[in-house]
Amino acid sequence: MQKRRLLAALLAGAMAFSLTACGSSNGDTSDSTTDSATASGDSYTVGVCQLMQHAALDAATQGFQDKLTELVKADGKSVEFDVQNASGDSATCTTIVNGFVSSGVDLIMGNGTAALQAAQSGTADIPILGTSITDYATALDMSDWTGTTGTNISGTTDLAPLDGQAEMLKELFPDAKNVGLLYCSAEPNSAYQINTIKPMLEEMGYTCTEYAFTDSNDVASIATNASASSDVIYIPTDNTAATCTETIRNVVVPAGVPVIAGEQGICSGCGVATLSIDYYELGEMTGQMAYDILVGGQNPGEMEIQPAPTFTKMYNESICQELGLTVPEGYEAIAAE
Repeated sequence: MQKRRLLAALLAGAMAFSLTACGSSNGDTSDSTTDSATASGDSYTVGVCQLMQHAALDAATQGFQDKLTELVKADGKSVEFDVQNASGDSATCTTIVNGFVSSGVDLIMGNGTAALQAAQSGTADIPILGTSITDYATALDMSDWTGTTGTNISGTTDLAPLDGQAEMLKELFPDAKNVGLLYCSAEPNSAYQINTIKPMLEEMGYTCTEYAFTDSNDVASIATNASASSDVIYIPTDNTAATCTETIRNVVVPAGVPVIAGEQGICSGCGVATLSIDYYELGEMTGQMAYDILVGGQNPGEMEIQPAPTFTKMYNESICQELGLTVPEGYEAIAAE
């Protein structure tokens, strides 16, 4: 009888243990693994959604990875990155972000406006950082902007001083009359820049005309129209333009029309001068913010959007030579690729 009671007790204990084990594995095991790793502080998983591939965004992503890896490793921890490129398609950004959310990443970095917008729509819980974003109020459709989002989002901005760019255009082309504003109408941050710099240039006495293309398919035709009626063209920080610099160059240089660019990558491809930031440095700043969130426990909603620390006047030596332009002192030549 005692043996039977002992056996029954052992069987009951075994069944209880089995039920407990089954209960702990019920559901998404990858989420519990990620939560455990995050709780222990040993490792982190970061999803990176990059809108498209071009020099500026590539540099920002690389700077982000390098800086965050450096900081995390210094603490004896590790970080893994899932970097995915949306090839310029906002719908693909949404698909990528949804995958990050399903896999339970610890943080999402959106490189480019559409990538950040997809992350905003995809989760209100996972911390989000943006980079290469011109204006967060525009990108996130937020009114009464205070410098912080109050949500799960923060990041860095690539907006160079537009008044400084206008002054540079005036310095280089004081006798110009007509300025063509060439940009992609599908990019809200490009429209923001145009709406900001246009009245500045008009105040300086220029006649400004907008030339907006909808995507890469009509860049050549719109650039041709702009070249026919402009003494100088201004292109803001614009992702579509950044991927079409060769097309634009093949139009503006033969037409003899100089381009002032919003950032170095566009200037390197088709411009004569820019007041630009260092996108790798911007990515590093974003990596520091990610470390502060993941390891330091900071709330992204309370972290102010960070601007680039430095801006440099740069010029494209080869195109300046082709157009017979002499750049005054104080400009740094863009290194040939």
